[in-house]
Amino acid sequence: MSSATLEILFDRKTMQPRILIADDQQDVLDALRLLLKGHGYSIETVNSPADLLAAVARQEFDILLIDLNYARDTTSGREGLDVLSRLKEIEDPPPVVAMTGWATVGLAVEAMQYGVSDFVEKPWTNSRLLEILSKQISLGRDRRESRRREAAEARARKEALLHQQEQEREIAEAKAIQEKLLPRDIPQMPGYEIASVWQSARVVGGDYFDILPLEEKTFGLCIADVAGKGMPAALLMSNLQAAVRGLATASLAPHLLCSRLNSLIYRNTASDRFITFFYAQLDGAARRLDYVNAGHNAPFVVRADGSHERLREGGAVLGVFDGKTYEQGSVQLSAGDRVVLFTDGITEACNAADEEFGEARLLGVLKDHRALSPAELQSKILAMVAEFSGDHWQDDATLLVLAVGS
Repeated sequence: MSSATLEILFDRKTMQPRILIADDQQDVLDALRLLLKGHGYSIETVNSPADLLAAVARQEFDILLIDLNYARDTTSGREGLDVLSRLKEIEDPPPVVAMTGWATVGLAVEAMQYGVSDFVEKPWTNSRLLEILSKQISLGRDRRESRRREAAEARARKEALLHQQEQEREIAEAKAIQEKLLPRDIPQMPGYEIASVWQSARVVGGDYFDILPLEEKTFGLCIADVAGKGMPAALLMSNLQAAVRGLATASLAPHLLCSRLNSLIYRNTASDRFITFFYAQLDGAARRLDYVNAGHNAPFVVRADGSHERLREGGAVLGVFDGKTYEQGSVQLSAGDRVVLFTDGITEACNAADEEFGEARLLGVLKDHRALSPAELQSKILAMVAEFSGDHWQDDATLLVLAVGS
């Protein structure tokens, strides 16, 4: 509970008690006023049921002291019971102490059914009246504050539920955006085989990959991870895809493409947003991969003999530094090689001990199963990561596998 709420509760418990007295005998009202004012009560008096209901509707009281007998009906207490019935319709009514000069067991039982907390017989004993009022005010304040706390907690639960539902809607929308943007049909080049997979996590990230046929023997391959989660990351990923597809051509070298992308993203995104990005051009005839790594997890090239290298050349992530230039790397491919692009959802998947799967384990899987086809290899990787993490994916995980034929 907040300090402000505690302060309000403290004020309500210590403030001057407010009492509304309803009686059609002026001498009774005067006597009660004199007694109760001397004991610290704030008093309002009325002499009819209609005035009582109007006063209760107008302001809050700690207790109502009501005479059940009025001039219109002095034999049954029915008019007083009618008032009690109306009070039950009011939300969060104050406690009621009833006064009567001729109380009967039947009337008392009926009045209790209408919500009367206690009785005072006329003529009253001052000490007894003060004791009853003090007790009922304390109980009434406790009940009222309890109801208010319950109402506040119910509102908080409702707001939390609405917030959760809104988050779930946002996640669903982000997933829909992401699924529509990721390529469904993977283009293939003679002499090579390409496979890709995207493993969705509950919390949507900004993973992106693409395979772009630029010419008959030239493909663009890219993979990226947008910083952040949810709809903002998904939207930035969609902007990245549009920019890559708009810029990528066979004549535009990877380092120039990354420089232009960086300038676009820097100008059009918030300072806390950035993208790790890897882009390569596959020259199918020359079996060469020209690439730039802009702060992304360095892909693996696993050779047929089990040796490997990492594709690290490039520069900083996209969107942080304006006017950034990038170094271009190149790797010569051979028959049987496997090139594996991945996002950190693979390597940062954790087990129950909060240990990450890590790049060393990934490399071990790649070496042990390097003869598998791209589709089989990525299925093996996902299965081993799922087993390691208990099938709990903290982040989206993306794989792009390129195999060089004989």
